[in-house]
Amino acid sequence: MKDTHLKHIFWLTFATICISTSGALGKFIDMPISVVIWWRSALAAFFLLFYCKFKNVTLKFNSNQDRMTIIVSALFLGVHWITYFHALKVSNVAIGMLSLFTFPVFTAILEPLFTKVKFDPIHILLGILILLGIYFLAPDFDLENSQLQGVLWGMISAISYAIRTLLLKQHISAYNGSMLMFYQVLALTFVLAPALLINGTSDIKTQYPYVITLALVTTAIGHTLFVNSLRYFKVSTASIISSTQPIFGIIIAFLFLKEVPTWNTFIGGALIISTVVIESIRSK
Repeated sequence: MKDTHLKHIFWLTFATICISTSGALGKFIDMPISVVIWWRSALAAFFLLFYCKFKNVTLKFNSNQDRMTIIVSALFLGVHWITYFHALKVSNVAIGMLSLFTFPVFTAILEPLFTKVKFDPIHILLGILILLGIYFLAPDFDLENSQLQGVLWGMISAISYAIRTLLLKQHISAYNGSMLMFYQVLALTFVLAPALLINGTSDIKTQYPYVITLALVTTAIGHTLFVNSLRYFKVSTASIISSTQPIFGIIIAFLFLKEVPTWNTFIGGALIISTVVIESIRSK
């Protein structure tokens, strides 16, 4: 039982690292956000369809209600991605990622409304600890500063992400995580198709290596593993454990974008990591 629990923690952490690449990639890719998300969705749908066929994963839904729920959750996923990338563009990787990670607080508050899980006050305390970490990590919250705009867009992204994850939680036991993720990105491919007509997509000629990485590593692998983790953890537990994403994201941004972290980054990072340790022990 102990080894199995550690294995689930390992794969959730690996998923977190994969998803963490979204910060640097979202900041670096020089294309309109809606077009980036379309390519991300379309390529991820291709990768996931190939994987599902290779693994003989069924792509059939048990009911029309399930199909509709997945489509609705896909729309929230699209809002999450677009507002998150906008937060990255108007501020920086640290602000964008850290403001997004208010989502464990929203998840803990909203989870009892979506599932039979009873409200656990400890998640509010852990959420406050995460917010305290974000307070140290975010350098400036001037109302006229673009960094505040990044925080606000990040929080909208956080709420959308929390709702999307909670909607998926209701169906993860009945379906394969790769199948759920496939239909989500497939739905977004159709929804965002008009963006190609409006903004064009000629820039893909120079940006395709980064877009493919975003689609394969960040989306197809990272998000699928995260969805699968919901089989073994409560949504709020998985959310808090995955709160190490800003730490990994800041490290990646430092290595590839030369965004240098400050001492506040280390202090805030320590606070966020402490919530992961606490929740990892509690989740066992």
